[in-house]
Amino acid sequence: MFQFQFTDGRSGGFAPLPLGGFLGQMLGEGKATRAAWPVWKDSTRKEVKFAPLPRKQAVKLWHRARRFERMTRAAAPKGRQDGALGRNGLAVLHALIFDFLNYASGALYPSQEGIARAANISARSVARGLAKLKAAGVLNWVRRCAEEWIDGRFTLRQQSNAYAILPDTQWRGYTPEPEAPPPTGDTWGARPPLPSCLEEASAATTHAARIAALALDPHDALALALARIGTQIAAKKG
Repeated sequence: MFQFQFTDGRSGGFAPLPLGGFLGQMLGEGKATRAAWPVWKDSTRKEVKFAPLPRKQAVKLWHRARRFERMTRAAAPKGRQDGALGRNGLAVLHALIFDFLNYASGALYPSQEGIARAANISARSVARGLAKLKAAGVLNWVRRCAEEWIDGRFTLRQQSNAYAILPDTQWRGYTPEPEAPPPTGDTWGARPPLPSCLEEASAATTHAARIAALALDPHDALALALARIGTQIAAKKG
């Protein structure tokens, strides 16, 4: 299963930042009424390490996602137009793979506004597409934030999410397409067996051609004996 990793070696889940009750604790209050900084409470300040995703593998995942959508759309109840990913999900996934993904490093952290521009859909459609992709197990992400000091005050600034495209083995409800069986020996590409020396000699039209055909295989004792006899006969006639 894909996991994000941080520079300190941790991986997996993320501890909430002390945004909700921080000021209340400092002031001795029982409970703060609002967060100290306008960022998501599960955002991480650590550097996220991405896993490389080669272009060929990413393209395969894209085509499998299209097949996944066709399968689930065909099996959807009457009146439902989208499958597990939906049109917005496919548009978002296409933009992530072909417009933003760094295949060498796996880095993938575009803003939702950038995804909307690349996919040519609205920001609300991007949000719906991301939700569909995450629900289907195709995509996961981690919220990020950065530390800043403004006028001597420590603050946090929300950054774009770090996304990860998950392998198709983790897609919920997806059935991989069976691999094609290897071709058998009697199908295309199979070389027919070569005729034996006796078959070549029987098809020859002249006595010299028959002798030459019989002498082709040095391991065929019968053919070699017949070739010698034929040579002797030809010598006597000559």
